[in-house]
Amino acid sequence: MGRVLAWTLWALAFASAQAAADLKVMVAVDPSDREAIVISVIDLQATLTRVTGQSVSAIRSGDLGDVMRSTRTGEYDVYIAPAHVAASALGHGYALIGSTERDETYQLVAKPGVTTPGELKNGKIYLTQQDSVGAYMARGMLNESGQSLKIFQQVMYRRTSGAGLFAIDTGLVDATVAKSTDVESWVKQNNSKATVVLSSRAVPGGMSVVVKKTLADATRARLENWLLSPAGTISGIGRVAYRSDPANYKYVSALGNWTPSQLPGATIVTAAEVLALQQKGVPIVDVRIAKEYQEKHIRGAISIPYAEKSLKDVAFDPAMDEWAGPQLLDKNKAVIFHCNGAECWKSYKAARVALTKGFKSVYWFRGGFPEWDEHGLAVESLPTTMAETASRVAQPVLPAAATKAH
Repeated sequence: MGRVLAWTLWALAFASAQAAADLKVMVAVDPSDREAIVISVIDLQATLTRVTGQSVSAIRSGDLGDVMRSTRTGEYDVYIAPAHVAASALGHGYALIGSTERDETYQLVAKPGVTTPGELKNGKIYLTQQDSVGAYMARGMLNESGQSLKIFQQVMYRRTSGAGLFAIDTGLVDATVAKSTDVESWVKQNNSKATVVLSSRAVPGGMSVVVKKTLADATRARLENWLLSPAGTISGIGRVAYRSDPANYKYVSALGNWTPSQLPGATIVTAAEVLALQQKGVPIVDVRIAKEYQEKHIRGAISIPYAEKSLKDVAFDPAMDEWAGPQLLDKNKAVIFHCNGAECWKSYKAARVALTKGFKSVYWFRGGFPEWDEHGLAVESLPTTMAETASRVAQPVLPAAATKAH
């Protein structure tokens, strides 16, 4: 009896160890019809098992929201996924192998006569499902332009990616988002009068493959060598024949949370302009968290952290956030707000709140601390109180590398 129990426990332990040793692969499929490709998970498992020499567990999912969540917690060793999912993974401990198609651009297309996103207010927009690449790009491009999906009276989410252009020409909707190649083809073949309102930058095409950086070197090498070889075609997906510039993935990743490129009522300034304003006595307000400010900040900047709880959207609700700026600053004097660059919403929100509170002269340093640091301008690491800053804010801030304190 004891031997049987021991054998059973050993078998269970062995099975558990084998399961734990499986290479976990996630195949994330865009829910729009164009990307609803036929993939045999069983064939994929067999192929990758042969290539890597170890057991592979592959899962296919069309729930891209949940898949993106899993990239942040590192639940899979390999992701084969659309660009926005791969971009999220690359920001959370994964490395790029490549993509199955060339880069592409997305365009916000509207009915004839529309030239700006604002003119679509109270209209209808057709998008593929909420977690699809098209819907993701729509939200990002609108945010970047200073607008939001909330300007539309109705957002129609559907599975058919090509129907949006047809819906515009038939008057069913006012706008849609589509790949530029599809737009060009549709306009040419159907003599469409639809107009392009916004265009994205380059976006990695097809499906991208990323692997966890902590994956065993030998396993990672086998995977990469096979995927990049002429024989490395994934059934139903294609061959990883392209490698987009990493900056394109960073763009896609940030686009989901990208701040607008304009802010009515405020003046958007560059690092050089901020330096000139500071030398004239205009205070620079750093709204990042206190820890970031103490580690390194613009020399002479004031720290007034913006506690952000609202959505990263132009239609954010300031009542959900906490910020002491209006109580600590003089609304009759000019002020500059900044945080961690164009993808950081805190300074945008702070500037918006200041404007609504009646501040007379608001400057928004959209590029924020990253832009300042990249230009070699003076920084410091010690905390600076408002009193200390006030006593020296009019002093010149020299950009020479020798003045930089880390």
